[in-house]
Amino acid sequence: MTQATTTNALHTRMAAHVSAGVAPGLVTAIARGGRVEVDAIGRTAFDAEPDSRPMGADTLFRITSMTKPVVAVATLLLVEDGTLHLDEAVDDLLPELADRRVLSDPTGALDDTVPAARPITVEDLLSYRAGFGFDLDLGFPTSPYFAAAAELGLAVGPPVPGSPHAPDEWLRRLGTLPLLAQPGARWLYDTSADVLGVLVARAAGASLPDVLAHHVFRPLGMRDTAFHVSGPDSGRLAACYADAPAGGPERVDDGGRWTRPPAFPAGSCGLLSTAGDYARFATALAAGDLLAPTTVARMRVDRLAGPQHGSMLLGDRGWGLGVAVDPAGRYGWDGGFGTSWFTDPATGGVAVLMTQRMFCEPLMRLMGDFRESAISLFEQ
Repeated sequence: MTQATTTNALHTRMAAHVSAGVAPGLVTAIARGGRVEVDAIGRTAFDAEPDSRPMGADTLFRITSMTKPVVAVATLLLVEDGTLHLDEAVDDLLPELADRRVLSDPTGALDDTVPAARPITVEDLLSYRAGFGFDLDLGFPTSPYFAAAAELGLAVGPPVPGSPHAPDEWLRRLGTLPLLAQPGARWLYDTSADVLGVLVARAAGASLPDVLAHHVFRPLGMRDTAFHVSGPDSGRLAACYADAPAGGPERVDDGGRWTRPPAFPAGSCGLLSTAGDYARFATALAAGDLLAPTTVARMRVDRLAGPQHGSMLLGDRGWGLGVAVDPAGRYGWDGGFGTSWFTDPATGGVAVLMTQRMFCEPLMRLMGDFRESAISLFEQ
């Protein structure tokens, strides 16, 4: 891997967003033709803050929902070795989710339910059609279901705060709630990835952090990717910002969540990483060095049918096995703290963006420019 300050349109456009104050800094990683260029722009915090320092290739970011594809890959590795099967019910490994009830109205009373038509399968979890999660038309976060989930400490939705419960207790509590939709019927965001984390751990007989380290991080040399950072390395963690009520970025206090081992290692949003580490993951996946090429091909096939499309969270994209798929066949996903990844199979290009500005209009413009510029690079 090489580090370079690129002089192309991508660098120019990203630097303009940093100069405009959208974020104090960012890091991009562009992989093509067997080479990876990492470009660090700006600083880890705004200049007036005492911990502000130059952004670097080793800067750590809360990748939030970009954790989801990593957990999906760990699941598919267990499918490849025969430990799991896509079409098998999860009841044996996750008995807490057996004999489900389903809400008659996903925004209605919790006691108005019907029986689930069938068990939840591994593929349901990977395709986010298991019947739990959220979308923006389901009364999130104020409906009876989401109010109950919050009271149970399930941490459905935003990555801060995390759930205070260990995985077994987290799943037991989830199992006390009905499903929002019949298994296989609807794409719902987030919670399936957390359930996958528990499934992977039980199937492998180890904690989720250990499974990911053994099967993904150590084989790929992803030394900076983990569920927390401690000691001197915690100083490498970039500051995170959200929109202030008066406008503009305001620093987010994450309560030190990523500087200690979490009670619940969240498969939906828990990892820290660097741009270079995530580029290693994405390039290994694209090359067939992590999963078999046939498995990767299955992973990036849109599993959603007809009316299952149209989520406000997905936009015009579909969903495969743990990744979004756009109409041109590019696959990847984004993180709510301003991170993004996509792979373009047509050109072999991989693009990774790391910032720490929570979703807002200025960030969406930055991310749109990143995607547009990276696609142009790959097509040259």
